[in-house]
Amino acid sequence: MKVLVDTCIWSGVLRHRGPDAELSRKLKELIEEGRISIIGPIRQELLSGISSTKQFYRLKKLLSSFEDIALSTEHFEKAAEFCNVCRKKGIQGSTTDYLICAVAYLENLVIFTTDSDFENYSRFLPIELVK
Repeated sequence: MKVLVDTCIWSGVLRHRGPDAELSRKLKELIEEGRISIIGPIRQELLSGISSTKQFYRLKKLLSSFEDIALSTEHFEKAAEFCNVCRKKGIQGSTTDYLICAVAYLENLVIFTTDSDFENYSRFLPIELVK
């Protein structure tokens, strides 16, 4: 099964202070198996805020190995629906988080994240997280 890799995983692996060894191992395994998926908003989050032009282009080149899932109206409508479901249960989240959930659901993907918010979402949304 393909895996939608969240921004926090990429950030944890690409840190300048030294990557998280366990995250690096898991991500490398997924890359080698050809199971990585990404969406434009995650790519944008990763590339935003990089002050060094050289680092920006290095990361842009690295990420170019992974094709974006084309987003459609259906993805955004499902994200809004998921937001409404969670909000009724008292759970707040970002629009990008709900878009990740919607894409994962509609495209039959597992979400790879360390963001604990996704554990909360998974209580009410039909999403699967990498264990």
